[in-house]
Amino acid sequence: MRSVVDDSRIPESGFWSNWSSWEEADAQNLLGHDPLFVFPKDKLVEEGSNVTICYVSRIHQDNISCYLEGVQIHGEQLDRSVTAFELKNVSFIRKKGTNVFCKMEQGGVLGGIVLFVSKVLQEPKDFSCETQDLKTLTCTWDPGSDTGLTKQPSQSYTLFESFSGKRTLCKHRNWCNWQVAQDSQETYNFTLLAENYLRKRSVSILFNLTQRVHPMTPYNLFPKNVGATNATMTWKVHSIGNNSTLLCQLELLTEEKVIQQHNVSIKVNGEYLLSELEPDTEYVARVRCAYTKHFWKWSEFISQKFNTAEAAPSEAPDVWRNMKMVSGHPTVSLFWKPLSKVHANGKILFYNVTVENLDKPSRLEVLSIPAPARSTELTLDQCSYQIHVTAHNSVGPSPASVIVVSGDPGNEEVEKGRVNGTEDGFSVSWKPQSGDATGYVVEWCDGPQDLPCVLQWKNLGPNTTSTVISSGAFRPGVRYNFRIYGISTKRMAHLLEKKAGYLEELAPSDNPQVVMSNLTSHSFTLSWKDYSTESQPGFIQGYHVYLKPKAGEQCHQAFEKTVLPEDSVCCKYTIDNPEQKTFVVENLQPESVYEFFVTPYTSVGEGPLDAFTKVTTPDEYSHILIRIILPMVFCVLIVMIICYLKSQWLKEKCYPDIPDPYKSSVLSLIKSKENPHLTIMNVNDCVPDAIEVINKPEGSKIQFLGTRKSLTETEFTKPAYLYLLPTEKNYSGPGPCICFENFTYNQAASDFASCGHFPVTPQAPPPQLGPLTSPENLLKALEQNYMNSLGEIPAGEANLNYVSQLASPTSGDKDSLPTNPPEPALCSEYKMQMAIPLGLASAPPRENSSLSSTTLLGQGEHCS
Repeated sequence: MRSVVDDSRIPESGFWSNWSSWEEADAQNLLGHDPLFVFPKDKLVEEGSNVTICYVSRIHQDNISCYLEGVQIHGEQLDRSVTAFELKNVSFIRKKGTNVFCKMEQGGVLGGIVLFVSKVLQEPKDFSCETQDLKTLTCTWDPGSDTGLTKQPSQSYTLFESFSGKRTLCKHRNWCNWQVAQDSQETYNFTLLAENYLRKRSVSILFNLTQRVHPMTPYNLFPKNVGATNATMTWKVHSIGNNSTLLCQLELLTEEKVIQQHNVSIKVNGEYLLSELEPDTEYVARVRCAYTKHFWKWSEFISQKFNTAEAAPSEAPDVWRNMKMVSGHPTVSLFWKPLSKVHANGKILFYNVTVENLDKPSRLEVLSIPAPARSTELTLDQCSYQIHVTAHNSVGPSPASVIVVSGDPGNEEVEKGRVNGTEDGFSVSWKPQSGDATGYVVEWCDGPQDLPCVLQWKNLGPNTTSTVISSGAFRPGVRYNFRIYGISTKRMAHLLEKKAGYLEELAPSDNPQVVMSNLTSHSFTLSWKDYSTESQPGFIQGYHVYLKPKAGEQCHQAFEKTVLPEDSVCCKYTIDNPEQKTFVVENLQPESVYEFFVTPYTSVGEGPLDAFTKVTTPDEYSHILIRIILPMVFCVLIVMIICYLKSQWLKEKCYPDIPDPYKSSVLSLIKSKENPHLTIMNVNDCVPDAIEVINKPEGSKIQFLGTRKSLTETEFTKPAYLYLLPTEKNYSGPGPCICFENFTYNQAASDFASCGHFPVTPQAPPPQLGPLTSPENLLKALEQNYMNSLGEIPAGEANLNYVSQLASPTSGDKDSLPTNPPEPALCSEYKMQMAIPLGLASAPPRENSSLSSTTLLGQGEHCS
């Protein structure tokens, strides 16, 4: 064994002592009663060191295994009882140490140690000393890794000043204070010593006190006299020594960016006027200071926020308009963009819109629109108007934006073009106008056409003929329309050009609804006139017409053979005109099945592949039959409709209803108190009593058709009457009569308003009428005489009145007639009765007789 001095107070001599003498030790005797002994116990080493571990066994066995943190290690057997293990470059595992143990396979006896591996003590870094008040020095450093373990504490630090010979044990691992001596010492030489159980480290520094001054942070930083564009900042600093001068730096920030920086030399109080500020803006002012005599470090910043006051808006609003006709009146939609914060100079409260009629001087109309509204509508007439728009905040109005509009909505036809979109937006250009243009405006809508328009515009100078329109709302596959306006010196806008484009074209999203018409045996027509091309995600360049012919048929001329994605073969025809929306498929075979499909295409591709539509061509002659049958069916339908509508009229003219006597109003007239149950009789049950025939004299000779016999006017000077008289025995007196009158045969009867009984003298003896005493014989005789005398009696000469059998003479004798007939009672007329000619009832009247009367019925036979 030998030794060497290891003390920081004694310079290293590098000399070791002499070795001690050898001593012999018996390992077996050291074991005591333990069967296994491992050493060294609680060994402390630095990380990266080499360590030798041994074990001694009381029993000579080879079945002992040793482990380092659970991993078996192998050593060298020195003799039958001793084995050594050499561990190289050991590493730090934990502060509680590293476990090493051995065990016997028989008996499981354990023995082991804890090896304490410490991290290497590092030399302090960034060692520095400074003062804030020339009274206290503060030294700081970076201690590096902590070498503390369970067996040893962390390293300690000692500050030693060589000129004064003073030292102090630091209480912190990374800083230490040193009191400045009152003897005006300015130069210091410090040594910082770090040590633990295993080693020591030191670092030194030499400096002048006045050159290591780091002022304390200023305080009481406040703004005062804050206006719209300026403010005064004040602050205080801690004094150094005998009121030494400090250099302070004042910085002004907005949105975390430094916009102004100023240096101010002060002793105790600082003050500075900040100018060129923006109204109604939040600022941050901060101050730091440094020692003026010898600059070492800036102090820490002190910060303070403040807001400038508001000011009237500094810029006119950006205004645009949209003209349209509503119910025949020009309507102007005014739009304006909100002023930027820089130009608003405060919170905008409202907008004033002033309307002035340029054609008819009148009182100005002022509209006040609260913020944050950005538009309004004005209904005007056909005059020209000048519109002023101003923005107002709490201080005042902005400059006015002026625009002139007229009653003309401005729908003039202009040139239309296309623009191509890029990643940056749309590059729009136009032709320059004459020198009176004061600027240009490009107008567009941000959203798709099927959504409400979010109007956008861009104002450009008079020398600009192109611009790039960009917006985060632009989407691929959406058509955007741009309008370019020129602004004249009178502030009126005139439409110059129209542009349309896509940021990125896509294939069509849908196919047209195709209507098939004009089907013949050799052709049919396809049309899709309702298909809108503007709503597609690209410019439609044309259409593809696909046709699947019947098996074995070749593609017709102008069609090309193509293969569809599902490997089916068909014919394709390309229409390169997007405005053509009809197509005639010709050269087809009769009675054949075809399938067709129409899809548009753009520069990217064609529309989706939909299902084909089947069509069968008719027979070659079927259309001729259709042309014949359809008109015939149509005519029959017309006739049926007319007959149905005129059915009532045809019934009245062709087959009128037979009157029902039971529904006649005559019954109400003939009923009397004596016979209240009187009803209409059946013709077969009613036998008349007498017939009255009236002959009307004529002024000219009349010849009967049948006999050619001439009758002079004097032959019929007196009329003859045929009465229907009652034959009742008990008939007691006059009663109402019924006069059945038919104007077809008796025109003269219209002159009588009533019927009566007149005196007659019977001329014919009763035996002459013997065969007619029965109703059957009477009807037969009437029928026979009627047929024989039709041609002998001219129409209009004989009048026949039917007199009711209820009428009676004044006396009860049925064979005599009253000489003075009573006043005739009113009669009900039945005008649809058939007239019976005179010849059917009696022979021609005698020349000397004025009236002939014949009794047709026997006594007791009458109508009941």
